[in-house]
Amino acid sequence: MGAISSPIRNPLITGRKTYAQITEDICRPTERTPSFAWVVAFALAVTFLAVYLFCVFYTVWKGIGSWNLNRTIGWGWDITNFVWWVGIGHAGTLISAILLLFRQKWRTGVNRAAEAMTIFAVICAGQFPLIHMGRIWLAFFIFPYPNTRGPLWVNFNSPLLWDVFAISTYFTVSLLFWYTGLVPDLATVRDRAKGIRKKLYGIASFGWTGSAKHWQRWESLSLILAGLATPLVLSVHTIVSFDFATSVIPGWHTTIFPPYFVAGAIFSGFAMVQTLMIITRKVLNLKDYITLEHIESMNKVILLTGTIVGVAYLTELFISWYSQYPYEQFAFFNRATGPYWYTYFAMMSCNLLSPQIFWSRKMRRNVTVTFIMSIFVNIGMWYERFVIIATTLARDYLPSSWSMYYPTWVEVGLFLGSLGLFFTLFLIFVRVAPVVAIAEVKSILKSSGDQYTEKFEKYHHEKQFANEASDA
Repeated sequence: MGAISSPIRNPLITGRKTYAQITEDICRPTERTPSFAWVVAFALAVTFLAVYLFCVFYTVWKGIGSWNLNRTIGWGWDITNFVWWVGIGHAGTLISAILLLFRQKWRTGVNRAAEAMTIFAVICAGQFPLIHMGRIWLAFFIFPYPNTRGPLWVNFNSPLLWDVFAISTYFTVSLLFWYTGLVPDLATVRDRAKGIRKKLYGIASFGWTGSAKHWQRWESLSLILAGLATPLVLSVHTIVSFDFATSVIPGWHTTIFPPYFVAGAIFSGFAMVQTLMIITRKVLNLKDYITLEHIESMNKVILLTGTIVGVAYLTELFISWYSQYPYEQFAFFNRATGPYWYTYFAMMSCNLLSPQIFWSRKMRRNVTVTFIMSIFVNIGMWYERFVIIATTLARDYLPSSWSMYYPTWVEVGLFLGSLGLFFTLFLIFVRVAPVVAIAEVKSILKSSGDQYTEKFEKYHHEKQFANEASDA
């Protein structure tokens, strides 16, 4: 027991901590009275959520004629928001699944919140295509099932249907993966709780006792789900890119879209994780567990994926010039110099230029700079989706059908309201569940006994080397 209760040090955790202190620090936010900062943030998020509900009701009541879509631009802020939210939902499963399989220990401080972010982002994303249908009560038409509709059958050749399968599968596996990781920590909160909270957490933890058999099955299930989720991370946004790449519209019909969309999704997802983690780190006082090492490692991923996205931008420009195809050339020329030029330059500056600051180690470890850059990246990635969708549709083959698109207050309200929905769900999550994985944080620590063994082995090898040298 001495090794368990003695102070422990690890580069991914600031200061010396015992296992009991780790449990106390991480469980405390779920037990104490909400802080003033949390109450203010929750009130603001709920206000935006109310705006979202009103705009959804107004759209369903009036129809999507309340939006400013037209015959030329049939996709506007709605599908832009859909693709943006799907992209944000990629980082959580990437951090949890792929980095788990590669045994990257730095993921343990941020994986729980990143997984939750995935669930909430996909919930936000999935609502926009449903609202876009206009008659939302006919949403069951998108699902293939035995029915009496006769010829009214789903089109399996459409990438829009592929989206339904890909995103629903991704959501299901991500939800199972997230909740599986939560079970041991919910049991920890259960053992500390009293009254009705103890009963509720007891139900949520499925009778977890922490026995060796439970841990063995938990590890096996986590690895299986990680193996299932890994190809989904790469496939979901690839399929989303097929919504555009399988068309014949200049600016969309390109083979670079699948890897380009995947890199962009990871890029924006990690930026949103940084935004949430820095706020959570400050408000819940978790600086000992969400350390500068975590922030720096994530900034390295942002730098890598941002550079890949930048290369994709430049590749598109080069190929449009090299192809000598006038319609493709015009599509990119129009993006940079046409009526939506400001969106193109916002995209290029936020996504291509701003991440380059992370080549400096000092900037990678600067919390303020990281927070500002994470906001810039998410703004830039939203503009990227808008540039791809709206500016491409605004100028097609026939100048007689050219049109301009500006969002109405309903579309702006839906976007801002979706942010309210996202942050409402996330703020509730940090109040009812440990935002850092307690069991996984403890698993990466070295006990005092392990440190003593390392020192003994080092002393033994040094002594053996000295004896061999003296004999020689």
